[in-house]
Amino acid sequence: MKQVSSVFWVTLIVSILFVLWGAFFPDYLQAVMNTAQVFFLENFGWYYQLAATFFLLFALFLIFSPYGKIKLGKDDDKPDFSRPTWFAMLFSAGMGIGLVFFGVSEPISHYVDPPMGAGGTPESVRLALRYTYLHWGFHAWGIYAVIALAIAYFKFRKGLPSLMSATLTPILGDRANGLIGKVVDMIAVFATIFGVAASLGLGAGQINSGISYLTGIPNSFGVQLIIIAAVTVLFLLSAATGVKRGIKYLSNANLGLAIVLFITFFILAPTVFLLNLFTTTFGEYIQNLLVMGTWLSLFNRESAAWLQNWTIFYWAWWIAWAPFVGTFIARVSKGRTVREFVIAVLVAPTLVCSFWFAVFGGTGIYMEHNLGIPVSAQSLETALFYVYEHMPFTIVLVIVTLFLVSTFFITSADSATFVLGMQTTNGGLEPPNSVKFIWGIVLSASAAALLYSGGLPGFQTTIIVSAFPLSIVLFMMVFGLLKSFREEVGKGKQGGGQKEVGHPLNKNRART
Repeated sequence: MKQVSSVFWVTLIVSILFVLWGAFFPDYLQAVMNTAQVFFLENFGWYYQLAATFFLLFALFLIFSPYGKIKLGKDDDKPDFSRPTWFAMLFSAGMGIGLVFFGVSEPISHYVDPPMGAGGTPESVRLALRYTYLHWGFHAWGIYAVIALAIAYFKFRKGLPSLMSATLTPILGDRANGLIGKVVDMIAVFATIFGVAASLGLGAGQINSGISYLTGIPNSFGVQLIIIAAVTVLFLLSAATGVKRGIKYLSNANLGLAIVLFITFFILAPTVFLLNLFTTTFGEYIQNLLVMGTWLSLFNRESAAWLQNWTIFYWAWWIAWAPFVGTFIARVSKGRTVREFVIAVLVAPTLVCSFWFAVFGGTGIYMEHNLGIPVSAQSLETALFYVYEHMPFTIVLVIVTLFLVSTFFITSADSATFVLGMQTTNGGLEPPNSVKFIWGIVLSASAAALLYSGGLPGFQTTIIVSAFPLSIVLFMMVFGLLKSFREEVGKGKQGGGQKEVGHPLNKNRART
């Protein structure tokens, strides 16, 4: 434990206190979180909308800017992973469980309760898919791309530690390694814990629903607690093997299993309808991207509440996930150019996620709109399995889905323990197993505490609250990145060479 920083001890103690709070005073925790959620949603919805749109526009700017040729590493560095493996790793960490959990349930929910107008209409079909694409598309990956780019650039190009605070060096100077830097890293750790805990809670709920469908075991907190405990053992075993073994192999397995499930489902579903639906709705999504990303419905309270519960929540979730996903994507992206990196992280996952929702969500909508099957009457956890009941090979689909959710669960938690280890060991690329094990247990305990105290609403609140201070840090990272890019391009024009930024942690390592 000699490698851990003061950030480790402070965040660990606070995390344990939070878990104990949820375990012994769940009603009080839920009441506090509800109050905080109402405050942030009603007063800062505009801020989350503008923040998410800003990060997307900045990512697009980088693709076409002169900075696109800058390499995330030394000029002769080569990528550590092939493109297929790289894509599998960023995809598994970036979305994972959410795609399976919300694949049917979110579009069908928007279909019966759209952001505007009446539900159950052809117009609500288009709105349902458009807003689902919005929530899981360019805005989300724009946030990830910018943050991951900053971390990768300062780590591999400038030789700084893989810490959020290190990316602020161009703005803060030596203060990035002082108290301000420590606070920034603590904010990143807490956002990572709460953001990932939400996904683990969702995964446990869906695994429980699938097992209940197969065996009749009740869908309850006790069963979900057992699931979390069992999966915790598995992802801790995977975490012990490191990023180039356990996470790499599981990510490839995730992608392969997801492809098998997707192709099978696509063949069994109303294929022509889904292709027409995707073509129409994705085109409308592109056309209305900026409008949807800034709309707040000033004069309709129902639409405003819908936006708060869905769109604003998602922006906060992706911001809260940014330190985790950004650090992990940065870790596996050495040797890519800025342009290659941003295009890959921004475009490819958006297309995959959108088509995924068109196929799974579109099938649920088709069943309800055309066949009268009440898919929308199911809970978020059970909607997918209910759709399976009305398709051939039901049991096979359920079993494959349970395996996929489980592997996504393991990969997300495995990646999160790795990132938390990096964040609390001065940015070390290979954190000790003991540190990863501790954070793995904290993640699982946090997910259990939030499930016990409030379920999905509890997850929403912690995400929205933790994302607010983190978003300020992300803006600072963008301006620090721009400042460093300008300096590097300026030196290149003047014939200057690349120079590593000095950092106390690097100096200490040099002396030892």
